[in-house]
Amino acid sequence: MFQNQDTICALATPNGVGAIGVIRLSGSNSYEIVSKVFSKNLVGLKSHTTHFGTISSKNEELIDEVLVAIFENEKSFTGEESVEISCHGSSYIQQKIIAALIECGCRMANPGEFTQRSFLNGKMDLSQAEAVADLIASESKSAHDIALKQLRGRFSNELRDLREKLINFASLVELELDFSEEDVEFADRAELKQLVTDVLAYIKRLAKSFELGNAIKNGVPVAIVGAPNTGKSTLLNQLLGDDRAIVSNIEGTTRDVIEETLNIEGILFRLIDTAGIRDGAEEVEAMGIERSLEKIKQATIVLCLADGSKPESVSHVLSWTKELKETYPDKKILMVLNKIDIASTEVDSAVHISAKQGENIKKLEERLVSEVQGDFNLGNETIVSNARHYESLVKTAEALEKADFGLDSGVTGDFIAMDIRQAMFHLGSITGDISTDDLLGNIFSKFCIGK
Repeated sequence: MFQNQDTICALATPNGVGAIGVIRLSGSNSYEIVSKVFSKNLVGLKSHTTHFGTISSKNEELIDEVLVAIFENEKSFTGEESVEISCHGSSYIQQKIIAALIECGCRMANPGEFTQRSFLNGKMDLSQAEAVADLIASESKSAHDIALKQLRGRFSNELRDLREKLINFASLVELELDFSEEDVEFADRAELKQLVTDVLAYIKRLAKSFELGNAIKNGVPVAIVGAPNTGKSTLLNQLLGDDRAIVSNIEGTTRDVIEETLNIEGILFRLIDTAGIRDGAEEVEAMGIERSLEKIKQATIVLCLADGSKPESVSHVLSWTKELKETYPDKKILMVLNKIDIASTEVDSAVHISAKQGENIKKLEERLVSEVQGDFNLGNETIVSNARHYESLVKTAEALEKADFGLDSGVTGDFIAMDIRQAMFHLGSITGDISTDDLLGNIFSKFCIGK
């Protein structure tokens, strides 16, 4: 699968017309190949320099005026000799240049092959390589911060430190097996117990953070639900600061689901305004209600709106939120008491707002952020956002729990060592210290071509 001897090329900027496009090359013949089509010989020039000139096809047909940046191996992103050609943003020009490069000995890069080569050449570990894709896809400050910390090696360093501690103790436990007849104990069981307990607690904390990290990475779906005329569309408009949804005193105005995104304190929320839920709706409205019920199942947070000016509405939503919490224990169900500008009703567990007047909207936003963050500190803690990492952390925790149980039960050192080795294996699979071609192929195939 890994054809590291080839020199590869690809368009690194998005397809379509723009001011400029960037074409990348990586491989031992990058300078030589570009020199065949460029007006200047790049071989022997200093790394990290940029050169102006023209690109022509092999038959000397002028294609474009370009800037060419060159990078020596070990000083490039991939760890190989690399070139970046900045040309005009015409799709025709870009394809002509790529065709000329291929004619001179390049081949088109596979998806993610530049980052893959960076990993294989030791420029970054596997979790850092995956962070490249997350950084490109980030749509909010929080998603960007998580990916950037991972790219810069914070997560990897923490895991390697934990793995190193486990390796040291596992080695001592396994050394005891060579001296089993002498009944020698090299690894202090009390220290090993404390180490396993501490590492297990930290691994569980990292695994728990995936719920937050995944929500930040993909956006947090928030369903705004309630009976007709409770102010759902008004609340959506108030949160967005725009008249996105039609507001009317006529019941059943919203007949379909309306979805919009909102960035609050660096977290992306996907707001879903749903049709008012009631009995006896006509056919088209009933279809909208059915979609509303489906969106409740898909949401991470459900805002249940009650009309604070109507006691029967408050009573109904109180019982409804209780029912939803029992039905969906993993969801965050919040009661929102609307129209406090014309009502005096209070419910301790509810967020009190006036969607029409904009009163306490900031408090509602703060509550949304709080529900997502939980007790995690986005600024100081490592947050896991990758499903593969989460799965490996869960398996690591399972292996450490077996080791912990073995220590309490007094099982022999060979079984304890086996469980610790299994935990080390799963930790190593996150950073790529333990990897297979199938795993790498699956990861990098999801990258865009050119990265």
